[in-house]
Amino acid sequence: MAREQRDDGAPALVTLHVWGVRAAAVPAALGRMALDRALLRRSGARWTKLLGTGSGRTFTARDADPGHWALLAAWDSPGDAAWFERSATARGWGRLADERLRVAMEPVASRGRWGGVAPFGDPRRRPPSGAPVVSLTRARVHLRSWATFTRAVPPVSGDLARVDGLRAALGVGEAPVGLQGTVSLWRDSDALTAFAHGRAPHRAVVERTPREGWYAEELFARFAVTSLEGTLHGREP
Repeated sequence: MAREQRDDGAPALVTLHVWGVRAAAVPAALGRMALDRALLRRSGARWTKLLGTGSGRTFTARDADPGHWALLAAWDSPGDAAWFERSATARGWGRLADERLRVAMEPVASRGRWGGVAPFGDPRRRPPSGAPVVSLTRARVHLRSWATFTRAVPPVSGDLARVDGLRAALGVGEAPVGLQGTVSLWRDSDALTAFAHGRAPHRAVVERTPREGWYAEELFARFAVTSLEGTLHGREP
């Protein structure tokens, strides 16, 4: 596929797939998580991460949701992303899943690294006014900081559930402990900014972060949603 270059190093498109499976299909889903790592290296994607999901309430193993699994991928062209929908990985998850959510989006802001790389470049764009946006946070937490970090999470997650403009949220992670993140879908950029900078619990954690030194690595990114299809926990976001 032809590559669509952006001067900020950002991919042309980022996709988030979330697949929901019944309890009987959880062992097969775990098998796909192992098998698909090799397949995704040949998918044409610039960067991919297979992720477990959870509620994100405490960022501990008890939040884990074995019924939902995710793939986050960065693509050099929309054509590459479209080709993936016909790939062995997509077909395999399609046979397993009884629920599917696909969000396509363009990076508008990103800072930090994930596994030593900046997968979304250095975009500095303004999202379209009134359009839905996605916020992604990811951190590798120092083991020595795990206890204080997990104690700081519940006030933020509890407050998040009460915020106007939030459409959906889930915790994501590459491991049950230490490699944690959140993905949240918002009505628009104003709603996200009001939460990030206007809510006391979140603001308190942001202020504590450099002082506590919780993270060995961190990434924060925002995306403008270009399309959304499917459901999450039985609801269309």
